[in-house]
Amino acid sequence: MDIKDILKKVDHTLLSPVATKKDIETLCLDSLKFNTASVCIPSCYIEYARSILNNKGKICTVIGFPLGYGLEEDKLAECEHALNKGADEIDMVINICNVKNKLFNVVEDEIRNIKNLCNNNILKVIIETCYLTEEEKIRMCHVVSNAGADYIKTSTGFGNGGATIADIVLMKKYVSENVKIKAAGGISSLKDAEDFILSGADRLGTSKIVALAKETMI
Repeated sequence: MDIKDILKKVDHTLLSPVATKKDIETLCLDSLKFNTASVCIPSCYIEYARSILNNKGKICTVIGFPLGYGLEEDKLAECEHALNKGADEIDMVINICNVKNKLFNVVEDEIRNIKNLCNNNILKVIIETCYLTEEEKIRMCHVVSNAGADYIKTSTGFGNGGATIADIVLMKKYVSENVKIKAAGGISSLKDAEDFILSGADRLGTSKIVALAKETMI
């Protein structure tokens, strides 16, 4: 697979709690240079990233991140703030406690309410697969589909495991045809990226593919 085709599917990501303005500037300039799908950044940097991208690139940010167990009203407030500041895409973390308590209707309602707030902006739902059983993963595929989200996403990258090919294959089998898949966490090589795409991932959340592109394309 051509590296340029891989880069078009990459959310060029920097979610470190110690990310600096210089780091964000570099991330944005690299995203523009290598034509990534978006930059995925902390919400505190949305306006700064927008000033660098100058409407030439997409901004993704995260809400309920990374643990997901904040109150729904807090996530809605985070989402509204991010959209007002200029975010194009929202990656939200589900309340995994509710999944473990089998409150799937509550999880679905939360996703639906956030998607309604997003309107035409893309919503990706992080289910943090490393904490879920296979049965729970399948159930979350149905929940995300029913709630009208645009993507189901494997991981935050802050849990005890990241994306796996097996999870992508499982998601591809059980999500509705209008829901896309984002793999994130542990994607560290071009082979990894290609394998995830060929297995069914439409987006990749990674901080490393652009660095590899620099070595390959420059």
